[in-house]
Amino acid sequence: MVLKTFRWAFAVTALGLAAGVLYDGWTAFGIVAILSVLEISLSFDNAVINAGILKKMSAFWQKIFLTVGIVIAVFGMRLVFPVVIVSVSARLNPWAAVHLALTDKDRYQELVTDAHPSIAAFGGMFLLMIFLDFVFTDREIKWLGRLERPLARLARVDMLSVCIALIVLLVSSITFGAHAHQHGGTHADKAETVLLAGVAGLITYMVVGGLSGFFEDKLEEEEEREHQAQEAAARSGGPRSAVALTGKAAFFMFLYLEVLDASFSFDGVIGAFAITNDIVLMALGLGIGAMYVRSLTVYLVRQGTLDDYVYLEHGAHYAIGALAVILLITIQYQISEIVTGLIGVFLIGASFWSSVRRNKRLAAAG
Repeated sequence: MVLKTFRWAFAVTALGLAAGVLYDGWTAFGIVAILSVLEISLSFDNAVINAGILKKMSAFWQKIFLTVGIVIAVFGMRLVFPVVIVSVSARLNPWAAVHLALTDKDRYQELVTDAHPSIAAFGGMFLLMIFLDFVFTDREIKWLGRLERPLARLARVDMLSVCIALIVLLVSSITFGAHAHQHGGTHADKAETVLLAGVAGLITYMVVGGLSGFFEDKLEEEEEREHQAQEAAARSGGPRSAVALTGKAAFFMFLYLEVLDASFSFDGVIGAFAITNDIVLMALGLGIGAMYVRSLTVYLVRQGTLDDYVYLEHGAHYAIGALAVILLITIQYQISEIVTGLIGVFLIGASFWSSVRRNKRLAAAG
């Protein structure tokens, strides 16, 4: 099962490391390996969240997630995205930005650093909405009951998560945005930029998440009608019909997964500049890491891990909340990627251990 699920990740690892050696020798090999580990450590919570969504999709769409999705993740977010950042922030055409990335790597890194406030605001707001919508939902299974029960009761207030997110954005733009970190350790007033980018992140979440939820609900309704129709057809001996909305629903869930992955990848892309400013090595290393994260997502789905360890999803969402706060803080202050990764690992590890203890209690009681 492990070999079958991770075979593409192993193949991409071999190709990526070999490409690094051919590109710039054994030093590049080491950089690509370090970047791969960085991406995996920062994105484990991403795999858990993705698994919660992907388990609702068919095997076909799981394969799309691993094939087409990985192309988008590697070439879109790990290669094209940094170039687009420079293109927009420096008002250069894309080809000039690519040329700059290949010929003047220090200047390219400076421009990406200067664009970090808008990236952090966009990604921070998107991830914050995911966290808020999770904690403001009344769930049958609760991990931190003393905290989650009162938060679930607050969910009766309409649009509460949006209101809180906007308040957080406003405070962040006034405080962190007014002293945004720039290259060379300087600071600049980017309050307006942070505000606009944060609103864009909020709108993106509401549009993509809303469409995904709408078609997921439609799919569930259609599947219920299909089940009833199949039972009637079985009794009468007539033909069975197919579920018409499966493809459309799965497409929007796939789209939601891609936007979610993009938001998670922000810290990895920015953190990679602490190791190298070579976009080729960056794409190779982060791409390998992204492949493992996606394979891990499918593995969690097929093994039913989220059903066996019920608090994992809680831990991942708390890690998302922590990451959202960290991204907003990094608008002004630099925070080591090691700290970010350790917080996520700690929260998911704690939720896993709590799940194990719960399973032991249930087994003993049974």
